[in-house]
Amino acid sequence: MRTQSLLALILSLSLVSPGFPAKTPKAPKAGTDLALFNKKLKKDEQIRFALERLTFGPRAGDYEIVRKVGLKKWIDLQLHPDSIKENPVLEAKLAPLDSLRMTQQEIAQTYPPPQLIAQVARGRAPLPEDPVTRAAVERLAKRYRAKNNIAASQSTREEDMVEPAVPLQDLLTPPQIRTLRSGKPDERRALLASIDKEKYDDLAIALPQGMRFQNMQYAPVEMRRMFLRATAPQQVLASDLNENKLFRAVYSNRQLDELMVDFWYNHFNVYLDKGADRLYVPSYERDAIRPYALANFKDLLKATAESPAMLFYLDNWQSVGPLPVNPRAAQRPNAPKRPVRGLNENYGRELLELHTLGVDGGYTQKDIIEVARCFTGWTIRDPRGGGGFWYNDRVHDKGEKVVLGVTIPAGGGKEDGEKVLDILLHHPSTAKFIATKLAVRFVADNPPPALVDRMAQTFADTSGDIRAVMQTMLDSKEFWSVGTQHAKIKTPYEMIASAIRAIGANIDFGTNLATQLANLGQPLYRKVEPTGYSALNAEWVNSSALLGRMNFALALTQNKIPGVRLDASATLPDSTNSTVIAKALLNRDVTPQTRSAIEKALEEQVKKNPKAQPSAAIIAGLVLGSPDFQRR
Repeated sequence: MRTQSLLALILSLSLVSPGFPAKTPKAPKAGTDLALFNKKLKKDEQIRFALERLTFGPRAGDYEIVRKVGLKKWIDLQLHPDSIKENPVLEAKLAPLDSLRMTQQEIAQTYPPPQLIAQVARGRAPLPEDPVTRAAVERLAKRYRAKNNIAASQSTREEDMVEPAVPLQDLLTPPQIRTLRSGKPDERRALLASIDKEKYDDLAIALPQGMRFQNMQYAPVEMRRMFLRATAPQQVLASDLNENKLFRAVYSNRQLDELMVDFWYNHFNVYLDKGADRLYVPSYERDAIRPYALANFKDLLKATAESPAMLFYLDNWQSVGPLPVNPRAAQRPNAPKRPVRGLNENYGRELLELHTLGVDGGYTQKDIIEVARCFTGWTIRDPRGGGGFWYNDRVHDKGEKVVLGVTIPAGGGKEDGEKVLDILLHHPSTAKFIATKLAVRFVADNPPPALVDRMAQTFADTSGDIRAVMQTMLDSKEFWSVGTQHAKIKTPYEMIASAIRAIGANIDFGTNLATQLANLGQPLYRKVEPTGYSALNAEWVNSSALLGRMNFALALTQNKIPGVRLDASATLPDSTNSTVIAKALLNRDVTPQTRSAIEKALEEQVKKNPKAQPSAAIIAGLVLGSPDFQRR
């Protein structure tokens, strides 16, 4: 372990060398900087660049595939993902993740939220029918009552809340129980794989919580999900989302589409752990983001505006206009005072600042208030129970509004909000803001202004056709230029996915990868602020973060990340020559700085332990953690 940390430290020092951008570069200026955006890449460099910039990183053989299909044809297919047959390996891995296909109400019933636990504990709701979920709710309800000093009600007496479990000793023999407690990983894995599926429910309920946690990583996928559901039902939702995102990034044939889904989720960010959003995020990404990632911005904007996930996250579901006064209630001397709900500006502000116009888009605080008034009544029916979008006309502000100089007449309803979305769609600041964000993500932190202007013009001319805007970018000389090549730094999510793709590793389950992402500063679906995760280099480049990337890469190639398997003999070159291995993983030669850093790290390893000769796996880890691999 000390050797691994030393190797990581030595190489991380090269990551913040003058050749590696440690902060956001200055805006391009006339002369030398902009000249780089006029210098075209060679044909073989273009294919390599396309695979680095328009996918989560090339896999072995991808270069030849693109060369055979033709770069232009390959890009056209990526822009039309429905024309690409999806990878059956991906479909098989997604099949068990049932929460991704559920409605919000089904999720609430199958993976009960804390509010339901409290209701069961207080005798105000029945126990779920599913035996595994029932057992989990029983345990959690007992814990809730003990914590809050609540006596079991008549409907939830302790004697009525007996888990429907077969005793563990009736399911497993004493030697098998000892194996699950203290056996070797392969022994546990073999034992759990041998258990009949009909016993999964009973085993998940009968195992003590500690044993479930200890053996989760060795269990088959369906059993693993059962173990997690028996412990904390709502954790399954986060697990499914994380695995879905990682599986798609690594295995999908529709790579550009997956990049765009990630881009738009960050653009319209929703924080998973805010209350009822646990129920809503699966359908939010599936129904409000994914279908429109390469479609029309108007449809994407409307889908996110009406999504319960967004309404709950930015509190618009509680925003109401001035309510009429009930004279009789006002005359009651001892009438209880209820909390007064009023206008909430959160969604109106972020709609203008983050979703459409941008912070310098020309709006005022008065516009924010007027937009918020237009969206009063856009709410959720039974948010804690997974209810859907509901327009409540009773709480809508019926007065006249003026948004960005456009008058919206009094007496309107839901159409007031829809009118705002149309105003924003056609506002020139929106075209400029969206074009700039796309160019920052796919071109450079400070993209050439002329390119951004052309992309913005396409957005305006097509009323927000996202595919057309991307096509303008991909047809430009600036995109295929020396100035764009290697100008971007991978986010932790992109780095982890690209590393797995590069070495041909297989993901059995993504729990530990999700933990690695959190350690690297990018916990999936858990960006608290509405900004989402940034695409700017400066957000991801510092010595501590880069050291973490190196440690991840070394752990990955040495099979030290549970849930990820690498057959090094099958996927890595049969060589300990760093140049050979680097070229196999990068499809190009490494820079002199990286080669020197790798050689120095290997020398230090041999000095510490002369018997430990460098392996292909360690060299591959050093390459994947190197500055050359962090660039795209």
